[in-house]
Amino acid sequence: MRPVWSGSLSLGLVTVPVRLYSAVEDHTVHFRQFQRGTEDRIRYRRVNERTGKEVDYDDIVKGYELDSGEYVVVEPEELDEIAPGRSKSLDIESFVELDAIDPMFFDKTYWLAPAKEEFERPYALLLEAMRSSGRAGIAKFVMRGREYLALVRSGDGVMVLNTLHFAADLRDPAEQLPELPGKAKARGKELDMAVNLIDAMSDDWRPEEYRDTYTDRVRKLIKAKKKGETITPATEPGQPTKVVDLFEALSKSVESGKSKKKASGAKTPKAAAKKDLSSLSKADLEKLARERDIKGRSKMTRAGLEKALKAS
Repeated sequence: MRPVWSGSLSLGLVTVPVRLYSAVEDHTVHFRQFQRGTEDRIRYRRVNERTGKEVDYDDIVKGYELDSGEYVVVEPEELDEIAPGRSKSLDIESFVELDAIDPMFFDKTYWLAPAKEEFERPYALLLEAMRSSGRAGIAKFVMRGREYLALVRSGDGVMVLNTLHFAADLRDPAEQLPELPGKAKARGKELDMAVNLIDAMSDDWRPEEYRDTYTDRVRKLIKAKKKGETITPATEPGQPTKVVDLFEALSKSVESGKSKKKASGAKTPKAAAKKDLSSLSKADLEKLARERDIKGRSKMTRAGLEKALKAS
């Protein structure tokens, strides 16, 4: 696998040459485009709009349009020069609790590995230090002409780097949505039943049990069309729940959730509570904290919840 970026990871006076590798592989089905009724491919080319001739990639520069309609042309080398060293440096600026970062900020996932065997010792030291502390490093670096905010954390024997969205990139729902759904208020019995439904459906996170079923159906469709066969359409989405039937729908959902969990042998939060707290998920810790009426639990990190539960 080829690295997508090479540079140095810096923490204080400790600098480790590293390489960045993509941790995600695309398994979706990719199609070519054709003109309907023909076998003629549709292609996209970089064409000079004045001459109509195709232009080599190396002859293309970037231009920024001004209000006057004129353009300021910028060469790739000029973009590199305004951030000397940044394109080869990944500097950790601070450490934070991983649970403190809203999932909205997460973008792409990469592996961060030492560039050479001789750098494995300082790399392993930083990896173990982050694992032991339970914290992740916040850093910035430049890749492909763009600056990224990044989270560096310990993974399974390797550092994981997640690129993050800048706060300015996240839209404010109050400004973007025509009307926030805040007028309707949750009713007591319905809220209790909805919480019971969440508890009944709570389980451990097992990512291997989830797969892209839509891509599977696309592949089946392709095979069926190749053989001249047809494929059974998927089930239509359910009808919206009427407000008058909300409590009844929740009640039936709770019973269904409990039956599925019993059939699968999954452990409920109460059963899980008998385990050592360190083995519980944050969701189970929050459940226990709610049962014991621990104040301020909604703002606690996982470590804070565990500490509060031990003290209760």
